Amino acid sequence: MAAQPPVCDFDWPAPDFTLPATDGRRYGLDDLKGPNGLLVMFICNHCPYVLAVLDKIIRDARDLTDLGIGVAAICSNDATTHPDDSFENMARLAQDKGFPFPYLHDESQEVAKAYGAVCTPDFFGFNAELGLQYRGRLDATRGTATQGDLPRDLFEAMRQVAETGRGPESQVPSMGCSIKWKAA
Repeated sequence: MAAQPPVCDFDWPAPDFTLPATDGRRYGLDDLKGPNGLLVMFICNHCPYVLAVLDKIIRDARDLTDLGIGVAAICSNDATTHPDDSFENMARLAQDKGFPFPYLHDESQEVAKAYGAVCTPDFFGFNAELGLQYRGRLDATRGTATQGDLPRDLFEAMRQVAETGRGPESQVPSMGCSIKWKAA
């Protein structure tokens, strides 16, 4: 079932965290942010919404890094119920796809809860002061159908953040699979 996150809460401060990554290191906000901002993406290995746009995510991450935006991806899904999202499988996907960003494991799901992450993919674009400026979609791809040259909503919004410190007033929410929460 598809889920949609809420609209952007401008200037909401990025919650700090320290998480292990598939490259063997641990990362916090200070390690990840670039001089012009930070993009935190909640993704996973199995979600058809993520898989449909994963190559575009990788492209945009490379282009945003060139603009001084740090980029990181976090997987918060329960790997017990969704073994494709295990840390070992995260490392394999990051290696196979050549992720140009750290892929972080939120096993406790505390970071996803602190961010209010709803779905995969869920994008949080912060300015240089780590105030939220973008909580929208990657592009107009909907569902699992891969679509070609669509306007790059996320990239253009984060370019604006890099240049002005502010995101666009009009944003279309992302859509994807719900975060797979652990049983209470």
